[in-house]
Amino acid sequence: MKFLLFTFVGVVHLFSLNSGKAIYKNDNSQRTFQEIKEEVARYGDVAKAIINLAVYGKAQNRSYERLALLVDTVGPRPSGSKSLEKAIQIMYQNLQEDGLENVHLEPVKIPHWERGEESAVMLEPRIHKMAILGLGSSIGTPPEGITAEVLVVTSFKELQRRAREARGKIVVYNQPYVNYSKTVQYRVRGAVEAAKVGALASLIRSVASFSVYSPHTGIQEYQDGVPKIPTACITVEDAEMMSRMASRGNRIVIQLKMGAKNYPDADSFNTVAEIIGSKYPEQVVLVSGHLDSWDVGQGAMDDGGGAFISWEALSLIKDLGLRPKRTLRLVLWTAEEQGGIGGFQYYQSHKEPVYLMISINISPSITPMETP
Repeated sequence: MKFLLFTFVGVVHLFSLNSGKAIYKNDNSQRTFQEIKEEVARYGDVAKAIINLAVYGKAQNRSYERLALLVDTVGPRPSGSKSLEKAIQIMYQNLQEDGLENVHLEPVKIPHWERGEESAVMLEPRIHKMAILGLGSSIGTPPEGITAEVLVVTSFKELQRRAREARGKIVVYNQPYVNYSKTVQYRVRGAVEAAKVGALASLIRSVASFSVYSPHTGIQEYQDGVPKIPTACITVEDAEMMSRMASRGNRIVIQLKMGAKNYPDADSFNTVAEIIGSKYPEQVVLVSGHLDSWDVGQGAMDDGGGAFISWEALSLIKDLGLRPKRTLRLVLWTAEEQGGIGGFQYYQSHKEPVYLMISINISPSITPMETP
């Protein structure tokens, strides 16, 4: 969800998972910038060899071909699905065949949600079939659906101000796009805030800076003590249209049908491989991406690209016969889309200090300067 394909950025932390503080060994915190610069410069030939192998050598396009094979073979990999577990087993075998060390699977319990059939039709002031995508973990509607008048708001503050109007209605959020981290709160919390004021369902303008009539799915969260209501994303275009209609005083009525269901948690795995460090094996440089995806796409970018870039980083080093001072650990997370479940359970199981963490998460829906 962060950067353009094959941009090696994502989220980079130099910290201890225990304390959140930077790790410094052998009093490295006292080294001058010049000393650090000189040490980095000594790796110039190694860096050039890695670049040459990746760009011009036998590894040219390898990561792309590996990724294409997986997504073409397996397709979408939603949390709790058989296709996700098939992808995990394929990657487990791939990493072993690649000659990486300590290849293993770490068990994780993950959510299992399926969207089922879904539709939304505007009945008033005119008939209009709307494109929607139910949000992860949403409940479904009754079989006959929910038919109700719409209340359009642009913020949580406006919803609170108009709370009396919301009861018994479908709340439509037409929040402006500011940036991902701020705007995504409407997707995550929209159903809860609407339910608090008595709404029957909520529809959220897709969290995107650009739209070609394309709704975006994602996870949403319920809150204990608050009624659960169905929730889905609609397109930017439909949200803007209903906002215009409401401003003219038009009465808007929508029939919403969603067959979404939540099932018991499923068994899954984080997939792990390493190159053991030669001097400081206990210090871990963790490189990661996630294997799961949503069900409406094959997850080639979010986050197949990030996962396979991470694998390629270790492959390049292994192919050149290099042995890093610190352990390089690849982790391919499961159930990231459902709220980082695999990453959280990894933290609960390990909690050892990590020297450096590079997490690569890619999405076309966010511009390169937006890295939540």
